[in-house]
Amino acid sequence: MRTSIATVSLSGSLTEKLTAASRAGFDGVEIFENDLLASPLTPEEIRGRCADLGLTIDLYQPMRDIEAVPAEEFARNLRRARHKFELMRRLGADTVLVCSSVHPLAVDDDALAAEHLSQLADLAQDFGVRVAYEALAWGRHVSTYDHAWRIVEAAAHPALGTCLDSFHILSRGSDPKGIENIPGEKIFFLQLADAPLLAMDVLQWSRHYRCFPGQGGFDVAGLVRHVLHTGYDGPLSLEVFNDVFRQAEAGPTAVDAHRSLLVLKETVDLATPPAPVVPTGIAFAELVTPDAEPVSAVLGALGFARTARHRSKPVDLWELGEARVLVNTAGSARRDGTTLAAIGLESPDPAAAARRAEAFLAPVLPRRRAPEDAPLDAVAAPDGTELFFCATDRPELSNWRADFVETEHEAGPAGMHRVDHLALVQPWHHYDEATLFHRSVLGLHAQESVDVADPYGLMRSRAVTNPDSSVRIALSVGAAPTDDTVHAQHIALATDDVVAAARRYREAGGRLLPIPANYYDDLGARYEFADGELETYRELGILYDRDAHGEFRHCYTVTVGRVFFELVQRDGYRGYGAQNAPVRLAAQHVLRPGR
Repeated sequence: MRTSIATVSLSGSLTEKLTAASRAGFDGVEIFENDLLASPLTPEEIRGRCADLGLTIDLYQPMRDIEAVPAEEFARNLRRARHKFELMRRLGADTVLVCSSVHPLAVDDDALAAEHLSQLADLAQDFGVRVAYEALAWGRHVSTYDHAWRIVEAAAHPALGTCLDSFHILSRGSDPKGIENIPGEKIFFLQLADAPLLAMDVLQWSRHYRCFPGQGGFDVAGLVRHVLHTGYDGPLSLEVFNDVFRQAEAGPTAVDAHRSLLVLKETVDLATPPAPVVPTGIAFAELVTPDAEPVSAVLGALGFARTARHRSKPVDLWELGEARVLVNTAGSARRDGTTLAAIGLESPDPAAAARRAEAFLAPVLPRRRAPEDAPLDAVAAPDGTELFFCATDRPELSNWRADFVETEHEAGPAGMHRVDHLALVQPWHHYDEATLFHRSVLGLHAQESVDVADPYGLMRSRAVTNPDSSVRIALSVGAAPTDDTVHAQHIALATDDVVAAARRYREAGGRLLPIPANYYDDLGARYEFADGELETYRELGILYDRDAHGEFRHCYTVTVGRVFFELVQRDGYRGYGAQNAPVRLAAQHVLRPGR
């Protein structure tokens, strides 16, 4: 099926929106009236521009407050409609969206509404235009899709049909199964939007919080299945009002939007892209830094050993048990120092994983490599993090370890050590996109989003995991996006004895994040501990939490550049210590440069 997007979903001028939609792969657009009114281009020039970009103009929208109004008001509406239909003929658009009335003079009279819409359709037909009538969730008298359809059915006009909008239907809790009672040829248009499940006024919910399918809590795919059962063969079109999207760059937003429809098509069996290849582990985390000494000192104190060096690049491999960290001094490190720039994901089939990623619009990254280097496939996540699909210790699939030459080193401390999880801070406008990306491209499961208080507001966080939790990535967006010290990326290392690991790190010269005494006073009031246990936690800055499945003990190093490490001991616990995150964030804020 063809794909379309409303220009209101994107930021910028109309020309910028059209260009972004075309480059993202959309087949058509809905032109929002305000975008046309603000454009210096004539309707003919907009039509030509769309044709040059390979876009059809699928809908002109919206016409408001048309039906069931006093006679003199309706006469004015028809005069206004005539002008719009003439404009649409110049534009090359053949379908107009008419929203159910919110006019204060509109009356609750379905027969009058049907008569008015029939007269409007008569006029539209003279211009080669179809009228798609949509029930606004906050419509004065018509607020549900089945009510709108009854009026359309009563009007019985060939140029009048209905427009179904997933937000207006699902936000009211309407049962979409009834859509199957509408003939497919009378569904003139289908608009799609998701939204987080919020308890708020539906108008404000609609105008500010819609998102692309798969990014919210609505069963958009279920609704689409009902629509397809009617025989509807028009486009799948996105109409999303979102404050964040309207401020973000149009190009990436359009790509995210198109990816959401690719996922939706796969879900409802309209397309068969390459199957997801779920990663089975973390092969490595790569730190890019202008100066290896500070991060090397932290790694050494944690117990890592520098075990190998890349044969042709200034990249060192550090290992502690199953945890591997690459330290790269060749990359273009940010001015603020060390960053977590890349992640190696263990994959059962790296080539297939790369095909899946490319099919879902992930940017494939070119690599400068020597002829003998392993040909690793890599793509970019929305935040710019490079993702490598790896097959460690499998020479037949280009083992990345073969690019490294071993160095003399001593074994690290005994005990379980591996990457427990990685935490990536997202740019404020990429949070929802990042969740959809990791779900669709990598096949990871998204857990519930949580809000965490930080010194300047709320931080949102959402973890994505594989089935056995050998891959855990926590995606977050902070309330203070310019404070990079507080909202830093981090690598969490699993250990079977966090107290011993913390002592070892401190004795090796490492600095642990100091935690206020008030935290431990409260901790002692909430839980009972063995003699001396709470005092040990207080001494080392270890935080504690428990859930229905077990206990969690963890502590943090101080930040180097934009990266810090976390030592974690899980005993059945399934979370990430969200209860303690406000304390950690406040403690990091105190230590940020300039304080």
